[in-house]
Amino acid sequence: MNKWIGISLGTLLGVSHLGMIGMIANRPSKMPTLNLPVNDYTSYKARVSEDEYVIEYNANDPKTVQRIREVKKKAGFLGLGNNIESIVEEVPVDGSLRSQRDEMGGVAGDNQKKSVACTEAVGGGKQTGRIVGASIGGAVATTGIASIPFVGWVLAGAATMIGMDQGAEIGGQMVEDLNKNC
Repeated sequence: MNKWIGISLGTLLGVSHLGMIGMIANRPSKMPTLNLPVNDYTSYKARVSEDEYVIEYNANDPKTVQRIREVKKKAGFLGLGNNIESIVEEVPVDGSLRSQRDEMGGVAGDNQKKSVACTEAVGGGKQTGRIVGASIGGAVATTGIASIPFVGWVLAGAATMIGMDQGAEIGGQMVEDLNKNC
């Protein structure tokens, strides 16, 4: 008999707790819900009480961000070294990079044609420089390097390849410096 009394009281207590949880969950809230669009560039402050709520919302916060670009520039003897120059730009966060458009002059079609012309010119300069460098490297290789026993032919090939690479770099850099479109 005591067993049935315990089960009955436990069941009554469990059902009453479930009913109370259901009533609390379905009760309409006095507090308003905040459905603010939030992403990486938004911020808001909310002060909420039972009587009122105040929201300060910024859609683009921060308005601008700093973008750092690193540009390699040739330096040193025969342009063999590299200097890395950092360029700091302040660009708006609204999705369009206005500073790039302003740098390009605002007309993308003309600038794209200039970029293609520059790329073609630099490529031609590199190929011409590669041929000249190969001939100079080959001339250096045949004057004395090729006569070294056992490894002369390897060193001659290496000298020719180094001459080709250096000639390509120098030829491309010369065209880039002399061409007005670049």
